[in-house]
Amino acid sequence: MAAKALLFDVGDYVVYPKHGVGRVVELQKSEIAGMPLELYVLRFEKEKMTLRVPTNKAESAGMRKLSSNKQMDDALTTLKGKPKVKRTMWSRRAQEYEAKINSGDLVSIAEVTRDLFRAEDQPEQSYSERQIFEAAASRLARELGAMEQTDEKTALEKIHTILRASAAIYNKTAAPAEAA
Repeated sequence: MAAKALLFDVGDYVVYPKHGVGRVVELQKSEIAGMPLELYVLRFEKEKMTLRVPTNKAESAGMRKLSSNKQMDDALTTLKGKPKVKRTMWSRRAQEYEAKINSGDLVSIAEVTRDLFRAEDQPEQSYSERQIFEAAASRLARELGAMEQTDEKTALEKIHTILRASAAIYNKTAAPAEAA
């Protein structure tokens, strides 16, 4: 069996769909059930978690490099769009939002962040809405932060600034329609 070129190197930032942005800290060779196995050792600082992913399963697991600048621009543009409010039951929407977050797709995560954002002048969110919003915003901020070589807090502030600006636009246009 020919050795396949590795997709990721030690030190690379990667996105693992269910956990977000991590860093390849080591390539490890192990023997599991008598089979030699090569593993990526990923470190997720925020969760203080280490994950070992077989190199031959990384692609099928959805592990990928950080997004391109164009993908990030598309995600940030999505944040500027009008929030889509679905009238389905919260439990079904929550499942859809979780699936989008866990997909690892940046634009889908941005959609969840945009749709669940509440400006100061808007009604309060339920606890579960706030939890999902924070999970999506944090996932987006960690990838933005890794791309811009800054921390999550700075990236999150940039995302909130974009969301507040677009909320000001869409709340103004929605207010007169409600009064009529």
